[in-house]
Amino acid sequence: MSPVAGGKGKESGTARILGSGTSGIAELLVFHPVDTIAKRLMSNKSKIAGNLSTIVFREHATAPITKRLLSLFPGLGYAAGYKVSQRIYKFGGQPWFNDLISSRYKTSFTNTFGERKGKMMMQAAAGSLTGIGEVVLLPLDALKIKRQVNPEAFRGRGVVRIFMEEGTTLYRGWGWTMARNAPGSFALFGASAATKDLLGVKSYAQATWTQNFLASVVGAVASITVAAPLDVIKTRIQNANFETRVAGLTVFKELVKNEGVSGLFKGLTPKILVVGPKLVFSYTLAQSLIPWFANYV
Repeated sequence: MSPVAGGKGKESGTARILGSGTSGIAELLVFHPVDTIAKRLMSNKSKIAGNLSTIVFREHATAPITKRLLSLFPGLGYAAGYKVSQRIYKFGGQPWFNDLISSRYKTSFTNTFGERKGKMMMQAAAGSLTGIGEVVLLPLDALKIKRQVNPEAFRGRGVVRIFMEEGTTLYRGWGWTMARNAPGSFALFGASAATKDLLGVKSYAQATWTQNFLASVVGAVASITVAAPLDVIKTRIQNANFETRVAGLTVFKELVKNEGVSGLFKGLTPKILVVGPKLVFSYTLAQSLIPWFANYV
């Protein structure tokens, strides 16, 4: 799934960063409102029936349509920092981890799973390691979520002041984030690789646009579904006020008790409905921009 640069020199690395970063910005502008809706649905603890407009648009529920749509772009600055960093890390990190695993443990994977499945398992394992490493970006993710669902927590403070005053509290929920990312990224890259294998792709880097489209949709749906319960818990931990400390197990117990097991999958439908075009959009754009940037850097 990750864009593959034409070479291994400085220029190709620069092109990958520029291409992936631009792809992240474009993806953000198109899909940030959907992400906001999903986060607000996951954070909502009341019944959705009859209250959907109020849950999604908050105090702008009765405002004109233009103002309602603009209200779905809170925390855009934090989201930009997070999304661009995440895309650069994701597109460049997973292939790096895969190369590392292949150079050191390829024989073990091949002996255990066979040549074809071993290749898929290395892709999945590399994705899992990449997902775990994303925890370093957690502060930006936490700030983005708070701006989307709990803007009162900022109380007029800027990002620098928040980092100085809150410190490690911005890493609240790091354990649940890693627990979500590990299986989620494993499913994303593993299911994508498995789909390409079923489609007869010999080299993942040479997959056609249609093959990448199908593999991306299957991988993304598998990833989001697997990670959904932990994602809901992580979101509720992160959207609390800075001074509020909430244990993940407490959130889980209260959620199941008050909302039932189905509450663990709140916001899943909006995400699944958008993952197909979202991944195709970001993947295709990155694949197109990286070689274009390679002509200049």
